Amino acid sequence: MQTSTFPTTFDQAVIENEAKLEIRNVTKVFKRGRQSNRAVDDVSLKLAKNEFSCIVGPSGCGKSTLLNIAAGLVKSTSGDVLVDGEVVPGPGADRGMVFQNYTLFPWLSVAKNIAFGLSLKGMPKAEQRQKVAHYLDIVGLSDYANAYPKELSGGMKQRVAIARALANDPEVLLKDEPFGALDSQTKEQLQEFFQDLWEKSHITVFMITHDVEEAIFLSQRVHIMNKQGQLSETLEIGLPVHRELDMKLTPEFLEYKRHIVHALR
Repeated sequence: MQTSTFPTTFDQAVIENEAKLEIRNVTKVFKRGRQSNRAVDDVSLKLAKNEFSCIVGPSGCGKSTLLNIAAGLVKSTSGDVLVDGEVVPGPGADRGMVFQNYTLFPWLSVAKNIAFGLSLKGMPKAEQRQKVAHYLDIVGLSDYANAYPKELSGGMKQRVAIARALANDPEVLLKDEPFGALDSQTKEQLQEFFQDLWEKSHITVFMITHDVEEAIFLSQRVHIMNKQGQLSETLEIGLPVHRELDMKLTPEFLEYKRHIVHALR
């Protein structure tokens, strides 16, 4: 694996010494009878505290499998996942997950969807209401607290899913192509929304996407996987922390895009 030498303001020493999330020599082999498929092949990477990092790669390269291993939803064949230097054996409250298909409970209101995890933890009702109101305000859906998922647009549903994940105070937020099912205009609106949200909260985010522009716009680093399930390159993104959509038209942004597209080919 190589690390590209684009200009960057990101402190590599932080990555090496203070990893919030570490994926260490992870391999995943799926077996069916006598056949086996190596979906992820000896992948190692680190995310610093407060880092936003994306993985891009062709369909079927193992990036979703890798994210599910990081979440504890899939067990690796070998290798470890660590949070704050400690091996995590399975799912935990330290890692929140946002999926592409929202996974909202249709029979619960927006507020009750967001409060679902808080209720499971036994949080007092008054504290739940306060926290739900806070995150409804953050994602701009305070007026929809009593609405049901069927009454929301796709973008609004995804904001509810993000609010639900954040309400549980995870150490790391894992996102599996969260904007992949949205039209291009809604997708860009949510990219801008989440970039602003990350800039304010600085939660550690690990996200997979097939959209190269999305990865560059949101990330401090982009990891590139190849069809063999290996991590082939890590690209430091040296754009300003605060980003607006017009940045996608700048020469610097387009040079990052050109590099990643060629790497994927």
